[in-house]
Amino acid sequence: MQDGRAPRVKNRAPAAIQITAEQILREAQERQEPTFRAPKQRVEDFEELSEYQGRKRKEFEERIRRTRGNIKEWLQYANWEASQNSFDRSRSVFERALDVDPRSIQLWLSYTEMELKSRNVQHARNLFDRAVTLLPRVDQLWYKYVYLEELLQNVPGARQVFERWMQWEPDDKAWQAYIKMEQRYNEQDRASAIYERWVAVRPDPRVWVKWAKFEEERVRMDKAREVFQTALEFFGDEEEQVEKAQAVFGAFAKMETRQKEYERARVIYKFALERIPRSKSAGLYASYTKFEKQHGTRTTLENTVLGKRRIQYEEELAHDGRNYDVWFDYARLEEGAWRDLKEEGATTEEMDAAAGRVREVYERAVAQVPPGGEKRHWRRYIFLWLDYALFEEIETKDYDRSRQIYQTIVKLVPHKQFTFAKLWLMFAKFEVRRLDLPAARKILGAAIGMCPKEALFKGYIELEVELREFDRVRQLYQKYLEFDPSNSAAWIKYAELEAQLQDFARTRAIFKLGVSQSPLSMPEILWKAYIDFEIDEGERDNTRDLYEKLVAQSGHVKVWISYALFEGEAIPIPRAEREEEEEEDEDEEQEVKTAPGDPIRARQVFERGYKDLKERSLKNERVVLLETWKSFEETHGTPDDVAKVQSMMPIVSKRRHVDQETGQTVEDWDLVFADDEREANPTSFKFLQMAHAWKRNQAAGTTSGTSSAGGMLSGFVAAASAAASAPTRQEDETMDADGDEAEESDAASSRADDDD
Repeated sequence: MQDGRAPRVKNRAPAAIQITAEQILREAQERQEPTFRAPKQRVEDFEELSEYQGRKRKEFEERIRRTRGNIKEWLQYANWEASQNSFDRSRSVFERALDVDPRSIQLWLSYTEMELKSRNVQHARNLFDRAVTLLPRVDQLWYKYVYLEELLQNVPGARQVFERWMQWEPDDKAWQAYIKMEQRYNEQDRASAIYERWVAVRPDPRVWVKWAKFEEERVRMDKAREVFQTALEFFGDEEEQVEKAQAVFGAFAKMETRQKEYERARVIYKFALERIPRSKSAGLYASYTKFEKQHGTRTTLENTVLGKRRIQYEEELAHDGRNYDVWFDYARLEEGAWRDLKEEGATTEEMDAAAGRVREVYERAVAQVPPGGEKRHWRRYIFLWLDYALFEEIETKDYDRSRQIYQTIVKLVPHKQFTFAKLWLMFAKFEVRRLDLPAARKILGAAIGMCPKEALFKGYIELEVELREFDRVRQLYQKYLEFDPSNSAAWIKYAELEAQLQDFARTRAIFKLGVSQSPLSMPEILWKAYIDFEIDEGERDNTRDLYEKLVAQSGHVKVWISYALFEGEAIPIPRAEREEEEEEDEDEEQEVKTAPGDPIRARQVFERGYKDLKERSLKNERVVLLETWKSFEETHGTPDDVAKVQSMMPIVSKRRHVDQETGQTVEDWDLVFADDEREANPTSFKFLQMAHAWKRNQAAGTTSGTSSAGGMLSGFVAAASAAASAPTRQEDETMDADGDEAEESDAASSRADDDD
């Protein structure tokens, strides 16, 4: 125990005598010392009683003298005197205590309770009168006083006490207690008068509702309606007051519903909802919706649902006024309501009111101008204006208002920073629909002059094409290309227009001018369109010149392939010849005659392309070219031509080199071409030819069931065969996995010898 730890128990065996918890508790109870109790005293005569009373009074007086402000001591003293039937002395003690603390509620209640226990009712009345006079705001004293009078069946006295109490304008519980007392004695008119005084003192909606319910329970419906009407007149038509009176409107409508006056209830609901802000009348709308579900028609129910959705949208917009998605939904809601009214054949006033609600929503929406000068903030906002204009044009047929909307948004958008082509185009199309073409052209011309944009040019050109004003279209294309001469799509569209107008010389001039532009976006599509045009015209020489210029500029493998295939394929005969034949055979529909291709020229182009790619060390492109060339030869050439191309095919070889960054030897796969090896390493190449020839002779005697033509080293095999001038080729050359490994090892060893 010295180090603060529990003592170590040496013997952990159970004790011979076991003690239970019950025995421990019993022994503890038995060993407790008895508490001291004062001996009972019996008073035998008046002398002993006087002595006892004097001693107690002396003790109480001493305690009061020590703690004069302790009301508990005074109460014990006064109650003891009352227990000795010394009521005069008890009253004296209470009066002395009231001199000390006249506002002690407990003291007044104990004093009156003592008088009532001693059946001194008049004394109790006097005390209550003194208490409520001194403490008129203590409701407990008033309740005790009223209870006393009613207990004594002194109803006029109780009523008089209530009247005194009501002069102090107490809380609602006091008024309710007064009314319940009158109801207990079936004084309904008096209770109604008390309600009237109550609402005059405290004109809260719930008080009005209680009064009306009271009149309804008396089956005085005229009086109940009068109460509700008086309440509504009291609150007036101000927004804040009407909002307070929601409970009155709801209770009024529910009362009419209980009386099966459904039209009255509906009028009350509508009257209230028209004057209360939609965002603050959710509860009333819920009651109205429930009412319409029970007693309304389909139309009225739909109107109620619309009202609830309006409240929802208003709440969301109050949280974020620039939430344009909510504005779109809100506007669609109002437009849908307008269309429903139109289908149902509503009156002109109802239609005007519905259109006014739609316009109000749109006006509030477009008033939320996006902050800042970034276009991304305006993208959704612009469509609010466009939807507004379309509604006025299509639905209400108010064309002047629609034109005014377009003019307003055109002025609002900061066109020097950004613009919206859709806005200008829709404005112009609106004027076209109004048969005012000069105005539409003026709008689009102003747009192009103020903020030229590709979409504006396209829209304006499309409009003029539909109007068949091709001279204007040409002028627009000229302006378009002056604005953006690098736009390949614009050059193509311009040329296609001229081709449709059968002005092929102008088409060719446009293409020629377009491809001469130095900065071009996607020049390949412009060259392709130009080439396709010349092919359709049957001008092979012109097309060949274009390909020559294109390969000189780009030299891309696809250009070489396209050039070669063009030379090998048939194209239509020139247009002049076609037109002559069409004039001769007007009645017969014949297919367009074609001029055959020249495979020799095609092979020459393939060879030129292969050499060009080889000079630029583009191995992957060479493979693509060879594969296309091989396919071409399979269609147009002989087996020798195919074998020649096959001999140029590369093999995939593994090369070792030292990485300059890490300094380690790494292995890479590389494409090895036969002609590259012939030029770079002629000695090793000849050795490889001999090795492959030997391998071929070895494989000739084996079965050819699993042979594959060419294989990975097909280029070298073909080269060896060509060097040996073999009259025939073995079509099924068998190269198994061991043979491939041997060939790779031979190639690697020959390269190593050559390097040495």
